[in-house]
Amino acid sequence: MSGPSVAELRRVAQPAGTMDRKSGEHWAGTLYMRRMSIYVTWLLAKTPITPNQTTGLMIVTGVAAGVVLALPGVAAAVLAFLLVQLYLLLDCSDGELARWTQRTSITGVYLDRVGHYFAEAALLIGLGFRASMVIPDWYTVLGVGTALGAILIKAETDLVDVARARSGLPAATEAQAGQIRSGLLALGRRILSATKFHRIMQAVELSILVVVAAVVDVFIGDILATRVLLIACFLAACLQVVLHLVSILASRRLA
Repeated sequence: MSGPSVAELRRVAQPAGTMDRKSGEHWAGTLYMRRMSIYVTWLLAKTPITPNQTTGLMIVTGVAAGVVLALPGVAAAVLAFLLVQLYLLLDCSDGELARWTQRTSITGVYLDRVGHYFAEAALLIGLGFRASMVIPDWYTVLGVGTALGAILIKAETDLVDVARARSGLPAATEAQAGQIRSGLLALGRRILSATKFHRIMQAVELSILVVVAAVVDVFIGDILATRVLLIACFLAACLQVVLHLVSILASRRLA
């Protein structure tokens, strides 16, 4: 069997309504990964692999990136970056494969969310070990604490749908998420959103920053840059846990 053409696959697997969502697509996906993932999906469509199995590979790759990141040296940082790129590629392809094969499922959505939880937590814990030079110390604890913060931020978002579902309401829309009752809070949210400070803990951005920090560390002959990055991630996590919760409570997502 020759299978579908890339153009046929793209029409089904990358529909405009899905790809154009403001909160549904990472900038790296829009910029370059979706251009690559459709070819990987085209290859996967010729194999017996299922969308959920592809998501499983995504989870393994993301956790592996965190394990590699715990190791010292520039090479480990670069390898972690490459693994994160593969993680993002599989994150794009699993959904595309599900849409093409019409095998979308609640299980797939659940596994996808679990994968993001695991991968980002693993990277931050790996950064903690890297900052402590593998031997556990207070930097390791800081990495674990930052990972917990990242998980809490995601949980705050996901629990909105849990609360709405238990109240018999449909999932919140993007319009509801953007409606803040307080004008002052709305202004503050726009300012903080413009700084993009929250992205420092996300897998793609963090993997890039880790490589930059590793190169700086080589030049200064210390791991100061890596430790500064970890501290910045911890402070961002603490701040965002509080601000994100306030933003949700002040929005119409729970109305």
